[in-house]
Order: sequence, then C-alpha cells, then structure tokens
Amino acid sequence: MAAAGWADRAFVEHILAGLMPENREALRLSMDYGMRIGDVLRMPVTAAQKGVYSFKEEKTGKRRRVKLSETHCATLLSFGGRIYCFEHRTDPHKHRTRQAVYKDLKRMAKAFKVDSITPHSMRKIFTVEYFEKHGKDLGKAKRILNHSDEAVTVLYAYANIINAARQKRH
Repeated sequence: MAAAGWADRAFVEHILAGLMPENREALRLSMDYGMRIGDVLRMPVTAAQKGVYSFKEEKTGKRRRVKLSETHCATLLSFGGRIYCFEHRTDPHKHRTRQAVYKDLKRMAKAFKVDSITPHSMRKIFTVEYFEKHGKDLGKAKRILNHSDEAVTVLYAYANIINAARQKRH
C-alpha cells in the first residue's frame, strides 16, 4: 500500500479481523457508508434502535442521514452502550475517541507491514466502490460525501488508480 491510504476491501478485512470488535465495527461503518470515523463514534444507541443515523457532520457542519443495515444495527446493539454505540473506555457518558480506533488499527497494520492505512482510508474505500457502482458519476459521489469541492471527490474516487500508479513508480 502506498501513501494514497487506500487498499481494497478484501485486504482491509484481514486487518480488521484482528481489531477489538467495537473498533472493527466502527471502521466497517465508515467503509460501508462513507462516514468520517469521528461521526461514526458519536452515534447514539437510539440510531441503532431506529435503524437510521441522522447527524450533523463534525468537520463540515452539514446534515447527513444514513439508513443502517439490520446487521449493523444488531451488532451495534450487542455492544450494550447506554448512550453511545461506541462508549468510551472509562466513561459511559462519552463516546470512544478517534485516537483509540487509530491506535488499534495501527497495531494490526504494523503486523501486516502496512504503514499508510488510517481510519480515513475506509472513507476512500467507500468512495471508490460507490463511484464504480454508480457509473462513475462524480456528482453523486460528491453529494453523498458532502464535499464542497469536486477536486477532493476526484482524489477519493480515483484513490485506487492513484495508489496503483504510485506503486508502479516504487
């Protein structure tokens, strides 16, 4: 994997298999719905109960609504959080930190000798898959990611191609 921070889902699933279950689910949600990890971690238990997560993106302040699969909802509810699906390690009134997920991911990535995968890589995996599935429609990808700049969406949508080009050069 090169600096682009992208790998295909099958490869990433091997890494995720070694994570703590809550961190694995958080990263899968990011990969399946294109949410930033911070937004995933702020998910209240009520979202899993209803099957819909409506939230304001922490980074952009834009509104977003995600319909969660039954499988994701069941997994989230199995964690037993009182307020958040991803509770903080010591305080149930707080959600898990991005750093906790990052640290767990880096631990497993190191075991796979991969140094450029981060929680944000899951958003790129989502985008590449979404872009391919929806006829390479940049406008759709831009809307679902809530990007303001189409140039940023291009970087995400072609992360697999950018990654392959970088690997050829090295």
